[in-house]
Amino acid sequence: MERAITAPMPTSGPLVDTFGRVHTDLRISLTDRCNLRCTYCMPAEGLDWIPSPHLLTDDELIRLMRIGVTRLGITDIRFTGGEPLLARHLEDVVAAAAALRPRPEIALTTNGLGLARRAGALVAAGLDRINVSLDTVDRAHFAEITRRDRLPDVLAGLDAAARAGMAPIKVNAVLDPKITGEDIVNLLRFCLQRGYQLRVIEMMPLDAEHRWTRDGGLNLEQILEAVQARFVLRHDPTPRGSAPAELWLVHEGSEDSATPLGTFGIIASVSRPFCGSCDRTRLTADGQIRNCLFSAEESDLRALLRNGADDATIEQAWRAAMWTKKAGHGINNPDFIQPDRPMSAIGG
Repeated sequence: MERAITAPMPTSGPLVDTFGRVHTDLRISLTDRCNLRCTYCMPAEGLDWIPSPHLLTDDELIRLMRIGVTRLGITDIRFTGGEPLLARHLEDVVAAAAALRPRPEIALTTNGLGLARRAGALVAAGLDRINVSLDTVDRAHFAEITRRDRLPDVLAGLDAAARAGMAPIKVNAVLDPKITGEDIVNLLRFCLQRGYQLRVIEMMPLDAEHRWTRDGGLNLEQILEAVQARFVLRHDPTPRGSAPAELWLVHEGSEDSATPLGTFGIIASVSRPFCGSCDRTRLTADGQIRNCLFSAEESDLRALLRNGADDATIEQAWRAAMWTKKAGHGINNPDFIQPDRPMSAIGG
């Protein structure tokens, strides 16, 4: 990727980097805590959580969202974790985001535990869309991967989200080494029957124990082979834009014989990077801006907030953080170093 901008960093207008990418999608981690212990994410005993005084307060978070939307052109906000449903103030920050003008699209990525109780309140607060993490509908496999026997609770959360009117409902499945092609086929059938959209995600080097290996879990070709043994797939002709998932239309029988049953996506961050169209900027629960999921550096907005910086100063610090974004994540480079923070402390 060639640098598209050689002039000095813009001090107004869209939130851009030196490669000309415009960042309109803000991912906000509300907490690093989680009530599952997925083997590809964290150890069984959990992690040392961020101390509470280091976390952004509601007022600090709302101020940063306002700066993002009104001064930097953010159009989409996604709340993540850890597990964002563990944040008691979730409905309040969703409502605050919905009150911003221009109103951003508001989404949530969750493991679904507790969603059955809160789906209606979240929609009432302004939540538009939801992604639920679910790697398998095999209860034994689910318990083995997450170290918790909570599959029925996740399924209840998905059902509640649908009844509350959230759409689309996307299911995110990580290709843990324990996941088989049969798991993915059964999960896809489950999603198609209920109108959910399945997205399968390659494992990435973001685990807390740094045990990731390139050949761990099924690869893209193996997944497609397993799915195509049961369904007919053809590429979705809809332009992909900045979406991370490569999509296929799913047919049962012949692709010419019926309307597609739904879509199936693969997010192949490792084998088919999509960094050139990335439009994401990330805010951690302790107020750090990360310009890439795999960045080794962060920019501290919390310190600026607590030292009395005005909106213009915070805006320029945020711009500077994104201006230096690299061309790609570098996973496939020989000198790649896994970030110190695990996924649970960065946000999805």
